[in-house]
Amino acid sequence: MTTALPTLTGRDEAPDHGHPALWTSLLPPSAHGDDGICAVSAEGMYVRFADGSELLDGDSGLWNANLGHGNRHIAEACHQALLNASYLSVFRYEHPYARRAAEALVELCGADHFARVLFSTSGGAANDLVMKTARHYHALRGAEKRKIIVGLRGSYHGLTFGGFALTGENLGQQVYGVDQRLVRHVTPNDPADIEKLMRAQGSQIAAVVVEPVLGSGAVPLTDEYLQTLFRLREEHGFLLAADEVATGFGRTGSMFASQLWSERPDLLVTSKGLTNGTCAAAAVIVSRTIADAFREADATLTHGETQAGTPVTCAAIIATIEEMRRLDAVSRGRRAAETLGAHLDRLVAEHPLFDSHDGRGLFRSLRIVTADGEPLPQARVLDQITAIRAAGAIVHAGVHGIQIMPPLTATDAEIDALMEAVRTGVESFAGGPR
Repeated sequence: MTTALPTLTGRDEAPDHGHPALWTSLLPPSAHGDDGICAVSAEGMYVRFADGSELLDGDSGLWNANLGHGNRHIAEACHQALLNASYLSVFRYEHPYARRAAEALVELCGADHFARVLFSTSGGAANDLVMKTARHYHALRGAEKRKIIVGLRGSYHGLTFGGFALTGENLGQQVYGVDQRLVRHVTPNDPADIEKLMRAQGSQIAAVVVEPVLGSGAVPLTDEYLQTLFRLREEHGFLLAADEVATGFGRTGSMFASQLWSERPDLLVTSKGLTNGTCAAAAVIVSRTIADAFREADATLTHGETQAGTPVTCAAIIATIEEMRRLDAVSRGRRAAETLGAHLDRLVAEHPLFDSHDGRGLFRSLRIVTADGEPLPQARVLDQITAIRAAGAIVHAGVHGIQIMPPLTATDAEIDALMEAVRTGVESFAGGPR
């Protein structure tokens, strides 16, 4: 890499009292201020840190830099938009950048089914928006009692209050007073569980929100389960939302994972790969049926975010779509996924510290066992990630193991090096080669 390091590190900027000013997300205060986790530059599949280390990014940022870091076409589009219109709003106003980005997204998702785009700023906020849209839609049709939103156990839909309520993991919702009275959770890939819920409360359910591949464990929904969802939607009248924050933009082998379903979702959420990680952006793409209900009633949806759909955000969306096509990124991602899958197969078949793997495309989980053959305790996962980082690679926390999400543009050599670092890091954490 040739990117120059900034002259200041995170520690140089610390206040005089000796404690860092930055409150790092999802880490205890004792871990804050470490130059080993202070990233200062990134290019392609490499990230450089303030301590001088340079690591392979097996996380694609936070699963969002699907084309790798530092794409110049996207950067130049953002630069030009900032010069032309540093801020314009879609809050009671419109602008050409937002109009063009919305048209591009409808085309990308399928204009035969989808019609309108609502802009947001994050996956969590977009899931809040999905819940509001679904409830308002049913109210317009005279079904005001349809307020319940159904999610899957083990799912992840963000940490805003609505998305946090919908998230199917126990991440402290009760501590923060998150209201889950109008949310239900069912077991993924268990048709009987959701059928039981529908028999009891089907007339009160506004929407079922699912990730095509569950974010926490990288567990794909089975075809049998999807067929059950489609049948129940027809029988009970709820909306089906595909949360493709993580799976969208080529991550699982198609532009959107739900494009391979036999039926379409009513709402589609996209965020992470939407701008290749360059902007705080999300979008909810809405079906013609929902859009027509609001149009016919001339109903105003009460939602708006100051930074949603700004010119720079929309320029990044348009440029990302252009780059996905120019680079033939979805096809490249499928080829990279074959290389990654072969590595995972070998590790599980030949190495005693690797138990199993799951997922699809470049969205994979790898379960690890201890030297005693027990599942890696969840409390030790972050320490395991630290050991892999010391071996040269960034990976993400998973269920009793790690998640691996390299960019679609990763070369075979980069994936080889990534998986060698994973193997070395797991062996060293377990006490040496086995």
